Amino acid sequence: MSELLESHRKRIDEIDRELVRLLGERGRVALEIARLKAQNGRDVRDPAREAQVYRNVLDASEGPFNEAQLRAIFREIVGATCELQRPTRVAYLGPPATFTHEAAMRQFGSGSVFIAARTIREVFLTTEKGESECGVVPVENSTDGAVTHTLDTLVDSELKICGEILLPISHHLLSRGTKGTITRVCSHPQALAQTRSWLAENLPNVEVMETSSTARAAEIAAGDLSVAAIATELAAEVYGVSILERKIEDNPHNYTRFWVVGHEMAKRTGNDKTALLFSVEHKAGSLHGALGILARNGINLTKIESRPFPRRMWEYLFFVDIEGHPDDEAVGSALADLRRQCTSVRVLGAWPV
Repeated sequence: MSELLESHRKRIDEIDRELVRLLGERGRVALEIARLKAQNGRDVRDPAREAQVYRNVLDASEGPFNEAQLRAIFREIVGATCELQRPTRVAYLGPPATFTHEAAMRQFGSGSVFIAARTIREVFLTTEKGESECGVVPVENSTDGAVTHTLDTLVDSELKICGEILLPISHHLLSRGTKGTITRVCSHPQALAQTRSWLAENLPNVEVMETSSTARAAEIAAGDLSVAAIATELAAEVYGVSILERKIEDNPHNYTRFWVVGHEMAKRTGNDKTALLFSVEHKAGSLHGALGILARNGINLTKIESRPFPRRMWEYLFFVDIEGHPDDEAVGSALADLRRQCTSVRVLGAWPV
């Protein structure tokens, strides 16, 4: 058995050396690509191209790694390659170790430079001023609905949506003490609401305190043995707090959707989504007419949300997500018809699915 084990280990070593050689070759090709992009003033990150890389990897796979594992491995390879070219600077709604931070790391890899912003508007401003190449902001939670601050900020911003991240939301109980020593549990109000039943059943007599973020809760728990936080696994790592209980959320099917915003929307890949903003006349049938244009062009509507028009009382703006890309013939035709029918139409961005 020991001889067979040693033989397998030697084979692993050989494979590792070949992987390192191929990664080096990949890096050198990437640096040449970066030089060509710089000559033409193009960004290092290309969402459409990265989506194609992941598709190529998954198509080539013969196992045993599953899709999630392969994506995680190549996310770090893509991120490290971009770091060779130039580290991507990513603004996100902070502080560090929040769900938005986790989403940004999943999208761009740990080699990127992450800039914590205090507000959603600050994420946009940081990106608009060029202090970051892009920003990551929450847009919708499957339990609590739309993040209206993000939608309202998009109305006055010239940035484009160029990516989407879907993050499963898992809440963990963090503390430096034990369940027996906990007298207070703290977290963001949304996290407390999403773990209400678990807390009532498992810690019924413990005081509950709201904090500005799950990360802030973890920071408090790090300094007090009697305090537990409801926060992310990343927060446990960042603040050095143990996870006492994992996945205490009442709804195991809770997800948050995040948008990546930048200066250009992603190029067409053939499997895309597009976000639109439009307004209609304040008269019967106006919205029905606008949505009918999408239906007649065979376009699937995946999301609709209304927000008050900032400068017109009792009038509304409509945010919609559709399947397709503005460069698709059907979407292009629908946009032309919408511009004739609506009082205003704007493409907020497009990204690969």
